[in-house]
Amino acid sequence: MSAHSTTWNSRFLIALALVGSAAFAAGCTQRDSIVVGAIPDDYRTNHPIVVAEKQEKIDIPVGLNDYDMTGVQRAAINGFMARYDGKAAPMVHVMVPYGSANSAAAMRIAGQFIGYMHKAGVPQNRVVQQHYQAPADASAPIRLTYANMRAQVASNCGRWPEDMLARVDNKHWANFGCSYQNNLAAQIANPADLLTPRESTPIDAQNRSNAIDQYQRRQVAPEFIGTSEINY
Repeated sequence: MSAHSTTWNSRFLIALALVGSAAFAAGCTQRDSIVVGAIPDDYRTNHPIVVAEKQEKIDIPVGLNDYDMTGVQRAAINGFMARYDGKAAPMVHVMVPYGSANSAAAMRIAGQFIGYMHKAGVPQNRVVQQHYQAPADASAPIRLTYANMRAQVASNCGRWPEDMLARVDNKHWANFGCSYQNNLAAQIANPADLLTPRESTPIDAQNRSNAIDQYQRRQVAPEFIGTSEINY
């Protein structure tokens, strides 16, 4: 065999080895990405925050001999209805106890609740009064409910399908991050911020003029440099 043939065969074998190594590496990379990608280990993926309709509800206690709305009841309604969207105007359900020891007082106070909500901006035709059966020996509350768009966690917290101490794969347990996501969702004042950015507001021309004027006169806040003016 000639030296030329030997050299050609060596180059062919080297090229074949390189192609095989590349294919093997590509196969390993693709296999790993599939395996890892199929097992989500991010609390934001396991417990995503979504914007969906949720029933807001509150139980307001009513005394046996209550004749008028109390300050506690008025404050409770104000806080509860603060999240009511007057433009969407969802239906407000007023659930009044029936058959309880305080049913007469609850019926009287419920009418005052409805009048108070109308004055606060709830349309006349968006309040429905209903009754529910309550124990005869109890002072049952009046329940107010309405549907509202809220940011909330899609899954329920408190799921423990397995012992967290028995895991050896160093992965998050099922309930990991759920309470954090719930707390974060509860702090979002406007759920629409999760859907799209807000539109730009008009500029404050006076504030912009003052800022440019201070910059031109080389003025900064005194708490940052100990004086109200910098001399260049």
